[in-house]
Amino acid sequence: MDVFVYGTLTEPDAVTEVVDSFVFVGSATLDGLRLVEGRYPTLAPGGETAGRLLRTEEIDALDAYEDVDGGLYVREAVPLDAPGEHPETAAVYVGDPDRLDADATWPGPGPFAARVRSVLDERDVRVRLTPRDPV
Repeated sequence: MDVFVYGTLTEPDAVTEVVDSFVFVGSATLDGLRLVEGRYPTLAPGGETAGRLLRTEEIDALDAYEDVDGGLYVREAVPLDAPGEHPETAAVYVGDPDRLDADATWPGPGPFAARVRSVLDERDVRVRLTPRDPV
């Protein structure tokens, strides 16, 4: 699975603490969501965020790291614009700003996860793999 990472997990040493097998596919940009600092980095509607595209099959380990079951972060799939043999979507983790003391607002009614999904459905949020310069 391809995962857009934008915080701690952009560093190889941090990733090796979470999963046994991974590869960084390349630099990427998340269009439609901006980085917001809090206790841990998270995202908010609007703007763009620079990061990396991480590929691993150990999504359960990433979910545990991001405390998806506890509701600290939600994992959502967004369209992936990448040449070559890539999946059509990339996973993105979005942290609950209320729990992370982050200055971010996700509009709409209902629980945090539903508001995130609503924004992703309404806006053109996508991950773009940064093309490598020819050598």
